Amino acid sequence: MKFLLLILLNISLIFGDEFIENLIKKLDERGEKAWWWDERWWKEGYIEPVPNYKVKVEWVTVTNGDVEIPVMVARPQEEGKFPGVLFLHGRRGLDELFQLHVIRLAARGFVVVAPDLYTGRFIERFPIRHYPEVIDDANRVLDYALSREDISSDKVCVYGLTRGGYYALRLLVSKGRQEKDIACFVGYYPHLQDPNRPEPMQVYRYHEDVEQLKVPVMFFVGREEQYQRLRPALMAIDYLKSQGREAYIVVYPGVGRGFDFRNGNTRKFADDLAAKDAIIRAYKFIREKLSQ
Repeated sequence: MKFLLLILLNISLIFGDEFIENLIKKLDERGEKAWWWDERWWKEGYIEPVPNYKVKVEWVTVTNGDVEIPVMVARPQEEGKFPGVLFLHGRRGLDELFQLHVIRLAARGFVVVAPDLYTGRFIERFPIRHYPEVIDDANRVLDYALSREDISSDKVCVYGLTRGGYYALRLLVSKGRQEKDIACFVGYYPHLQDPNRPEPMQVYRYHEDVEQLKVPVMFFVGREEQYQRLRPALMAIDYLKSQGREAYIVVYPGVGRGFDFRNGNTRKFADDLAAKDAIIRAYKFIREKLSQ
């Protein structure tokens, strides 16, 4: 019996990998018409400089009813207004590794508003279940972000990592904030399904909100990412593109789970290359969408 189960598992992995490979090939644009093509770099060797600001950080408190939400705000030290980004953390909570990502993003010239969605509700780090009320808190923090006088844009981009991708999705669609208040959606290896749903839904289906997305989307994921994360992300982008919506995905070869916050002895050169490339592409994407 165990031998039979092992055979069935291997067969499912083989066909699963084939499905992933076919999707990657389908979405892998090449040549001068590809969305990533840089004509000036190709012909002139020109590399567009990326801004590098010194960053200052402050913590504020945003209330939602009787819940106090700690919010990290990172922005350039330089005076003036900058485009805004709402940063939504994943299951780790807004820990020191996610805070480093907030700073890296702010250093590109953004006001980054990053709520800690767990502490105010006494949710422990790495929760298995999803707490829907955190979406209400994220919605309230979005109002706060839009009210800040140092944000130059009348909309922000939402930026979700891991489970923060699901929080972003729900904020965009179920809270009705896309287009009116949120101009774009960036996701790093985003979870695109309700974590409270059964396992087959996690592996084989994205959340129905994906099909209601109207804003431009850009996802970053490693090729060696967990199957249940890689497949829905690829399927989501494939669907959005098939509907004529603006959607992009970057799949980094040789890169696994959590390449941006992977640290210590687990961090590889490929992880670092992916992290640097992703934040540059995210910066260009956000800057373009918030300037329209």
